[in-house]
Amino acid sequence: ASCVQHRLVVRDASSLQLLQLYTCLDQIQYIEWSSDSLFILCALYKRGIVQVWSLEQPAWHCRIDEGSAGLVASCWSPDGRHILNTTEFHLRITVWSLCTKSVSYIKYPKACQQGVVFTKDGRYMAVAERRDCKDFISIFVCSNWQLLRHFDTETQDLSGIEWAPNGCVLAAWDTCLEYKVLLYSLDGRLLSSFRAYEWPLGVKSIAWSPSSQFLAIGSFDEKVRILNHVTWKKITELDHPATIASKKTIVYKEVEKSPTVDTERLSFPPTRELASSLFSTQSKYDICQVPVSLQYVKPVADRANPKVGVGMLAFSADNCFLATKNDNIPNAVWIWDIRRLKLSVVLEQLCTIQCFQWDPCQPRLAVCTGTSRVYLWSPAGCVVVQVPGEGDFQIVSLSWHSSGDSMVLLSKDHFCVCYLEREEV
Repeated sequence: ASCVQHRLVVRDASSLQLLQLYTCLDQIQYIEWSSDSLFILCALYKRGIVQVWSLEQPAWHCRIDEGSAGLVASCWSPDGRHILNTTEFHLRITVWSLCTKSVSYIKYPKACQQGVVFTKDGRYMAVAERRDCKDFISIFVCSNWQLLRHFDTETQDLSGIEWAPNGCVLAAWDTCLEYKVLLYSLDGRLLSSFRAYEWPLGVKSIAWSPSSQFLAIGSFDEKVRILNHVTWKKITELDHPATIASKKTIVYKEVEKSPTVDTERLSFPPTRELASSLFSTQSKYDICQVPVSLQYVKPVADRANPKVGVGMLAFSADNCFLATKNDNIPNAVWIWDIRRLKLSVVLEQLCTIQCFQWDPCQPRLAVCTGTSRVYLWSPAGCVVVQVPGEGDFQIVSLSWHSSGDSMVLLSKDHFCVCYLEREEV
């Protein structure tokens, strides 16, 4: 599904054939599929309205109006039959039921980086709250929205919460001014508290491994610390130095080259294909000999939100690799072998890394850098793919299909679907 101003367009994922076209009351700011792909939610934040459309019954529609309370966020519950709306100033979360048309309210939600999270099986929801200048966490049962546990957290200013994939442990981390990661059980017991250091800036990002065995913590000191699920103690620190010296690490460097054109083929006026090849540059990867010096950017210390530290983390689906990005070295992706806890590969790009995401089915990483190319890495090697098309298509984000056979590439105004051929076994 995609939106153009106030219109919602639904296409077939394999053929891109137009299936449905819906018209909303105003410009769409956010869209989200229900878990069973039968409904789609359109949030019109400016009007404080959510419109819901049905794929099976195109004539059916639903409109939720928050009125004077306003609307700043909207999402589906895991069952795909309830919608959670957060009102302006985070005064409350309203839970709307599409089946019974009933309404429930959750008070005092906190405006933070990640304040509402569901377990992977969809049974429980955790909400970060702020009451009387203190941080709390409430855990709800999603089947009836009853409160299961409510407890305070040992944080100064709770920044975010995240469930482990198995739904047994909830991680909560403090503001960047205070390095603290807290791990709670489902019944609200504090299992462990982790603090790497005291006074400098603290936690910037966290990521659970798919098996729930590891918790990776990216910090402002340019390191990733990995905790184990048995003792919740640190098992290793992963550094991100500006110089790669280990001979066991493969460094792929992106280089540009101008296309070679056969002079005998030149004609005037040139054909469209020849003109596009004349003025386009091609890209490829070279394997560099270590030691390799990466492009290091010194952060501006007198400005808020400095570009320093590990801001992006992602585990591969098979639990074997971890991809990271150190904001001080904005053009590099670091790929770590979790089985050996060693740096395996570094991809050094020509432009700043905008987004990377793992294939949901196999260890294959897709990277985009704001250019018209997408970069793919797997243990077999890496490749540069030029996106065909007219005009300047700058990829700023990407998303894999759940089957791993295709991905959506997004620019500011356009999108395209990239289909990958499966190798014959």
